[in-house]
Amino acid sequence: MLKKIILALVLIPTLVGVFLWQVQPAWWVEAKAEWLADFNAEREELAATWRNDGLDFGRENDQASCLDKALNDFDGCTGFQCTVNHGRFLNACLETAAATENFCEDVPAFREEPTEDDKSWAKYACWDRNIRGEGCRLLMRQQQLFCSDGKAADASDAAAPASADG
Repeated sequence: MLKKIILALVLIPTLVGVFLWQVQPAWWVEAKAEWLADFNAEREELAATWRNDGLDFGRENDQASCLDKALNDFDGCTGFQCTVNHGRFLNACLETAAATENFCEDVPAFREEPTEDDKSWAKYACWDRNIRGEGCRLLMRQQQLFCSDGKAADASDAAAPASADG
């Protein structure tokens, strides 16, 4: 008897799920579309908030402070969305921040496909700051992109560090 009850509790929801997946009645399609629209609106609002916070912080601080704040707030953060949010903050902050002398010194040029030297630079920049989380390297790539004036270097420029002072 217990086996039949467990089977029914597993089988019925599975069959309903298969039905909805295959048949997709109009109400189901409408519900999915509404959920997706709400989800996207929420993500856009969150993205705008992170960007505005970065712009505001940058207006009052310099580039080094933007990087420090983004990395320190990111420390211990997990998940892709967390990395994306801090990246939005950092990019916006760097747009409005006062220049920091030598901010781009020894920063490798940004490339679409990072070299082993680029990866090593980012890894050690994170380790030297004691920042945990794999996303730290992605934030360091934001500094590379900024210092390269938002343009990727050619593959032939692999050994050349960025020369802009930001």
